[in-house]
Amino acid sequence: MELLRILLADDHPVFRDGLRALLAAAPDVEVVAEAATGEEAVASTLELQPDVVVMDLYMPSLNGIEATRQLVATSPHIAVLVLTMLEDDESVFAAMRAGARGYLLKGAGQDEILRGIRAVASGEAIFGPAIAERVLEYFSAPRPPEPFPELTGRERELLELIAQGQNNQEIARRFVLSPKTVRNHVSNIFTKLQVADRAQAIVRAREAGLGREHAAS
Repeated sequence: MELLRILLADDHPVFRDGLRALLAAAPDVEVVAEAATGEEAVASTLELQPDVVVMDLYMPSLNGIEATRQLVATSPHIAVLVLTMLEDDESVFAAMRAGARGYLLKGAGQDEILRGIRAVASGEAIFGPAIAERVLEYFSAPRPPEPFPELTGRERELLELIAQGQNNQEIARRFVLSPKTVRNHVSNIFTKLQVADRAQAIVRAREAGLGREHAAS
């Protein structure tokens, strides 16, 4: 029987130890590496090419969402199963947009975690019960059209940060991008929105509802 090769990414060693021990009891999985940061997760995954990365979201240096985005972009055949304490809508849907195939909450039982690993490895999507209910509610509820459909998902994320008043250097650190890449994205945003500068882009974005919560605080 061919084993499913697993990489565990979590910054808490005690939790990793417990999860590794849990998986060691399963006959069809093998933990091939562990990572304590998002950067380590990306580097080890690219080197070892596991079948599944079990990914925490809150990690130092590079969060699990951005690490997932980078992994899926470079190795789309590798499945990411999120295993985290975070259950807010923003975290759930950001992980989905980044390319995670599953989302479970810490505290899930051994059977649920193993089922999740096997499911995402075979190309399925899987969510814990509370998360699945939230996803169904989200997609069944009527939603206003998304602003600026001409923008890509990444460009819309950058525009949100621009509307919050963040500069290019701050955005580059947030997404672990080079300043040149950020400048190119910002230039494309200005062109698509038909604005001349950052101030006009902020006005357009806030009129559409982006960055308002941050601006109000």
